[in-house]
Amino acid sequence: MADTPETLTLTLDGGDVTIKLRPDLAPKHVERIVELANEGFYDGVPFHRVIPGFMAQGGDGGRGDGTGGSSKPNLKAEFSAEPHVRGVCSMARTNQPDTANSQFFIVFDDARFLDKQYTVWGEVTDGMDLIDALPKGEPPRSPGKIVKARAA
Repeated sequence: MADTPETLTLTLDGGDVTIKLRPDLAPKHVERIVELANEGFYDGVPFHRVIPGFMAQGGDGGRGDGTGGSSKPNLKAEFSAEPHVRGVCSMARTNQPDTANSQFFIVFDDARFLDKQYTVWGEVTDGMDLIDALPKGEPPRSPGKIVKARAA
């Protein structure tokens, strides 16, 4: 995937979050994230589940309740040994491994108990303070939103 973008930018109300994409770990998941971002799928989508000390989850297509996804087929898991530590971006799924679609989460702190069970596709390289500042809750009373998401 030589033409795969290197980064994904999530524009939030307070600024930009830069995510280094990891096609070396999860080429199909990176391809999906890039495709959805550049189609505008994530624009206006809230972080519907933000748990202090754990993670911020979004990408449900704007429903805001965590039940949505894209119209694209679910992806086969691409698990790796990459650790789930602060700033890591990984795919959300049901209790079945091959059900990741569009939802993702960004880890606040060490969450190594998720290792080899969820697909890591990127890591925040700039703007983690904006993720830290997202309103907390499941769902938050007034959730933070992705204003725009684009791969470059």
